[in-house]
Amino acid sequence: MPDTEQSKPETGHTEERWTPIHGQPYRSVPYRPARMPEAESLSQAAELRDRMRERRTVRQFSSDPVPTQAVRDAIACAATAPSGAHQQPWTFVLVQDPEIRRRIREAAEHEERISYDGRLGEEWLAALRPLGTDEVKRHLTDAPALIVVFQQRYWLGEDGTKHKHYYVDESVGIAVGMLLSALHLSGLAALVHTPSPMRFLSEVLGRPANEKAFAVLPVGYPAPDCQVPDLVRKSLDQVLVEV
Repeated sequence: MPDTEQSKPETGHTEERWTPIHGQPYRSVPYRPARMPEAESLSQAAELRDRMRERRTVRQFSSDPVPTQAVRDAIACAATAPSGAHQQPWTFVLVQDPEIRRRIREAAEHEERISYDGRLGEEWLAALRPLGTDEVKRHLTDAPALIVVFQQRYWLGEDGTKHKHYYVDESVGIAVGMLLSALHLSGLAALVHTPSPMRFLSEVLGRPANEKAFAVLPVGYPAPDCQVPDLVRKSLDQVLVEV
């Protein structure tokens, strides 16, 4: 076989649409992605590091619309996350309808008022005070889009049998991290909002019983007068242990 054919990347993508399988092995396919030259790898890693250092949690959003396709592509990136037993236990609901965003904000603020009035506990409230947060959640209606992430606790077979999903929290958490990164690298700002409890999200969005709300991500551009806390992240030597 000519060298040009031998070096052609093979990434193992042969199926166009995922369908669940249970109790049987996946078919194996070759995986030989093109290897990046070391100099290019180092350059891209450093560039990515610097771009991600610019990412901030934003609570003050412009009402300017965002390109829907950019948000869809970011969700597609998140959906490539690894998951326990490749069960992909997530659903992403993109909400741009102003009335639905209003209903979500109204329900979220109802729960937040109860939380800030004492349900959170003094220790948690003390941890939040430096950030200046309160029960008013303008970002839920100011941002032109919300991504509501649901975790699927189980899936139903064609015969109605429940099949448990495994490592759901870990899997969905990784996907949300990838979603935040993809949004930031697309020039969009976001916030991870987790009102507690979040049952109202299933009701407002009409989600099935096997799904449980995990987080709400307002997405948009920072408002012209947007401000963020002057935070310092831990340095690499504070978070990395090499052995």
